[in-house]
Amino acid sequence: MTDASVTDRNEIPGSVLDELNNAFGLREVRKQRYLTDGLMNANWKVDTAAGVFALKRVTDVSLDRLVRNLGVLDSLASDGVPASAPVPTASGSLVAEVGGGVWCLFPWVTGSHLRGVDLSLSQAASLGVHLGRLHEALDRACGKGLLTEVPETVPAGVTTPERAVAKAERLSGAVGNKGAGTAFDMAAMAALEQRRVLIGNHADRRPRDEVPAGRHGWTHGDVQYRNLLWAGGDLAAILDWDRVGIRPYAEEVVRTAQVQFGVDGVFDLERVSEFVRGYRSVVPLEASALDDGARRLWWKRMTDFWQLEFHYDRGDFSFDELFTADEALLLWWTERLDQVEDAFAAG
Repeated sequence: MTDASVTDRNEIPGSVLDELNNAFGLREVRKQRYLTDGLMNANWKVDTAAGVFALKRVTDVSLDRLVRNLGVLDSLASDGVPASAPVPTASGSLVAEVGGGVWCLFPWVTGSHLRGVDLSLSQAASLGVHLGRLHEALDRACGKGLLTEVPETVPAGVTTPERAVAKAERLSGAVGNKGAGTAFDMAAMAALEQRRVLIGNHADRRPRDEVPAGRHGWTHGDVQYRNLLWAGGDLAAILDWDRVGIRPYAEEVVRTAQVQFGVDGVFDLERVSEFVRGYRSVVPLEASALDDGARRLWWKRMTDFWQLEFHYDRGDFSFDELFTADEALLLWWTERLDQVEDAFAAG
């Protein structure tokens, strides 16, 4: 994984900034502002003598994968995808390795991050259209040799109930050993106990096939409101291309809908259906694939505890609020599993 061994996540040390200035030929950095919207990586808006840019320090993707993904953006932009190609360094590289970190630079795009309920129904459908066109453009980039060929099948492991319960029990122990008796610790302990009960009660509803239904291919990997900019009612930019990879299309459709339209502990099912309808107007994905994708993501959320692993295993509390919100949505979703799947299939 790329390393970001700087002293403060929110600040760029002066010596590092000087090196970045030279690497990207910015001439002079007049102002920098840390952007709080990102989760894994760190981002800044930098006003320079050469223009205004978005500067990203990438912390959780291998260097080879990052360079590969950045290298496809020019093709996607020329194919109509609202994506900006990175600014190369003076040596022609798409990344700069400076101060123990890996950095990339993009032209600044003006826009707003809009969560699901802030999108109109027509915008929800438009987002689905954009996602479909993105998948098609990635497929064409693959055809140009910019990405590797897609295999015939993409197996997807399904976590067993026994393994999920064991993870929950281990984390319960971590809460007891490392927790400080805070409100979050108590909520985490209660959630883990409830999750063990839910896993036992719903184990027979988990996916059984190791191969997901429907088409698969190259996908973005993290299409959601933090990585989308809207301006004048239209989608202005898709950001954060670190996780480009081969996945079932239904997986990306369902995950995007969950993060975008799963707000305040409930799914906005009307917008989910509009979003899916927009996507299927471009990519004719079968209803059975969407139904399968929705069930797989539900079980993945049921058996995954990554936010708590960050909190108790790494001492990183950045995702505590995300865990609380996702837990509420999981409970709502579990009570209405068939209703949610119907909304995806009806799109």
